[in-house]
Formats: sequence, C-alpha cells, structure tokens
Amino acid sequence: MDKLLIEGNGPLTGDVRISGAKNAVLPILTATLLGSTASRINNVPHLNDVTTTMSLLGRMGCQLTMGDNMQVEVDPSTINDYAAPYDLVRTMRASILVLGPLVARYGQAEVSLPGGCAIGARPVNLHIEGLRAMGADITIDGGYIRAKAGRLKGANIHLETVTVTGTENLLMAATLARGQTVIENAAREPEVVDLANYLTAMGAKIQGAGTSTLVIDGVDDLYGTDYTVVADRIETGTFLVGAAASRGKICVKDTVPSNMNSVLDKLTEAGADITIGDDWIELDMHGERPQAVNVTTAPYPDFPTDMQAQFCVLNAVASGTSKITETVFENRFMHINELQRMGADINIDGNSVTIKGVERLTAAPVMATDLRASASLILAALVADGETSVSRVYHIDRGYERIEEKFHQLGAEIRRASD
Repeated sequence: MDKLLIEGNGPLTGDVRISGAKNAVLPILTATLLGSTASRINNVPHLNDVTTTMSLLGRMGCQLTMGDNMQVEVDPSTINDYAAPYDLVRTMRASILVLGPLVARYGQAEVSLPGGCAIGARPVNLHIEGLRAMGADITIDGGYIRAKAGRLKGANIHLETVTVTGTENLLMAATLARGQTVIENAAREPEVVDLANYLTAMGAKIQGAGTSTLVIDGVDDLYGTDYTVVADRIETGTFLVGAAASRGKICVKDTVPSNMNSVLDKLTEAGADITIGDDWIELDMHGERPQAVNVTTAPYPDFPTDMQAQFCVLNAVASGTSKITETVFENRFMHINELQRMGADINIDGNSVTIKGVERLTAAPVMATDLRASASLILAALVADGETSVSRVYHIDRGYERIEEKFHQLGAEIRRASD
C-alpha cells in the first residue's frame, strides 16, 4: 500500500494546471449510456474513480477507447448487461448514477447499494422515490436495487433535501421520459450544470440548470456527442489553500473562477491577494501568515463541504481563533485527530470545531480516512517541521490526478513510497 512522504520546506510557488472535475466526469460517463451512438469525452482526469467507472461501463458491454490528450470514447450500442455488481460499486458511491440511465433507456437495472468514503449517511431513498414517481417498479433485495420500467413518464418531484447524485440520477432519467419532469429543490452545483450541458449537447431539453428548479421535456432519442469536462473546482481550491497556508504565491490555470466565489471570498478574508483572469487565478500571500476565518459548509453556491478539511489546515496555522461548522455530512471530522497528532490546537463540539492557530505544525505519521481528509493531510505536511508520512493514499488517488507531481512543480518535497 502506497504512502506519501512530505517534507515541510517553505511556501508553494509557481503555476499548476487544473484537471477535469471528478464530480462532473463520473456522471457524464454514466450519461453516455443514454445515447444511441458513441460520445467522446475530453479533459478526463486519470483517477481511480474514473477507472472504476470505465470498468463498470465495459463490464456492461460498452466499447471504450482511450485516446490521446485525456479523451475517452464510449459506445453504448453494444451494451448487453444491465447490472452494476458489488465488487465494482463498493469502492465508489457514484456508481449509483448508472441507475437512472439504465432504467430510462433499457427499462431495467440491477445496481448494488453503493460504498465510497465513510463520511456519513448518504441514503439513496430520494433516487428511488423519484424514479418510482416516474413509473419505475423498484425493489431492494440482498443489497441490490432492482428496477424495471416501460418508458418512464414525466413527474413533479420535490427533493426533501438537496442531493447532488439524486438530482443527477433523476435528471438523466427524465431526459428520455414521456412528457415533462419538474425537479424542485435540485442541486445547483457546477458539476450538475456540466452534466446538464452534456445532456443538452446530446439533444436533451433542459431548463433551469444552475437553479433549484429543473424542467426537463423528455425526448425520444439522445445521440452521442463530443464534450469537454469542466475544471475541478475542489482541486483548484486545494492548491490555493496550500499556497495560502504556506505563505506562498501560485497561479492555477485552466480553471473556472466563477465557480469558486465562496472559497475565494474566504481566502481573501484570510489575507490572500487574489487576481482573476478568464481561466486562471493567482494567489499571493506576500510571505504573510494567514488570518483565521470562520466557515460554515452548505450546498452550492455556499461554502463547499469538500473544502472544509483544507480550511481546517489553513486555520490550524493561521493567526487567531476560528470556528468551522459542518452542515452537510455528520461524520466529516475524521481528519481532526490526525491534525491533532501534528500539533494542531483543535477541539470538536458536535458538528463544529474550534481552532486556535499555531505558527507551525510538527511532522508525524498520519493516516488518510477519506478523499478530502487525505488532501488536508498533505497540506498539513507542507506546513509542518520535519517529514510527514501519509498512509492509505489510495483515497487521494480517487480524486486528485498526479497530486505529488503537481505539488512537486510548486516546490514541495513530496514523494510516493510503498509501506
């Protein structure tokens, strides 16, 4: 099992290119199932979760072709299996996203209840209730969701809570349903918008992407298309926080600044000097220590839960005392114990943490517990005295492309080793 060895050695400086968004490419890859012809997806990041998704599509019978320059072509016309088995689904929650496309286009699906990061309960009941409202017959037996349907029909669906994957599953299913579907309290994340843009390019009729109400008029057929995945806003934020915590100066390129407003506001509050271009963001701390900032996570466009762990590190070495409140997932402070091992002064109180900033952290062996926690531990190691060993980095390979190479480009002393 791999680990990362990281030596804290001063500010991050330089330029870094941002990869395609993990949380956009996964639903887009599953949405290729809706097409009657092949799609070519560009700007696909090389991630374990992408490999898992491609393996799942291939197991169903899709023809997949890897092209140069981060391209994947998916031809669903040869599909002959409508099941997503446990051995593939157990490692990645996003596998649930094949449910909507399979039921909508092929009238059947057998999907294992999903796994993924252990960051709290993320039930799939809203997916199931929405598909039932559209006419699907769904049972849950032996850990599998089994669904059958003739052609789905449009429905008015109000989601009790904001759910990204639930919105995406129902959006995909609605594109081929007979009549109009309205999804209220829909997720507004840029990754949902990216999926809607891809579906529209396939011939879907969708209104309201990026708002809390989606209106979908079903069509008879969708067709494969050529589409480029949006840049990863969480990877963007992770590198910016690393620069801020280390008192550095970096420029992140090939990103979408307008998707970063809540994070950029907090970095500015922390003392960062930020300059924005069409597809780049420059952050300069001018060698100064960041100031502590209070953060409350909430669905987009508010502060993302996927950036909470990184800001815990920023505040751990900031000047002042801060409070971070997590409202999205109830079990997303597992990185706190590891940060405490490195000398962070953090106290947990329910769904909030209070952090008193210290000048520097201290190297210690730590263990990643989920994707974003692993990113935070790398950032902590960069601002710690000594060499930190971060184990179980398979978590980070699920969501960050060539992370040690990119940090190395910014001057970090980081290398991968085997336990």
